[in-house]
Amino acid sequence: MLSKDEVLKYIKEMPDQFSFDELMDKLLFLHKIELGLEQSKNNQITSHDEVKDQIKKWLK
Repeated sequence: MLSKDEVLKYIKEMPDQFSFDELMDKLLFLHKIELGLEQSKNNQITSHDEVKDQIKKWLK
C-alpha cells in the first residue's frame, strides 16, 4: 500500500500541470509495482515455465 508521503512525493515530481487521468495512471502504476513486490516477497509468484504451460492449455 502506498503511504500519503509517497503519493505526495510522486505528485511533486509531476509537471506543474497534469490531468487527473495522468495522476491516476501514475498512482495505479505505482500501486501495481508495490503489489508485485509484495507478492514476490511472499513467494506468490508463477514461474515462466508454469505460465507457458497455462498458455498452452488456453490455446487448445
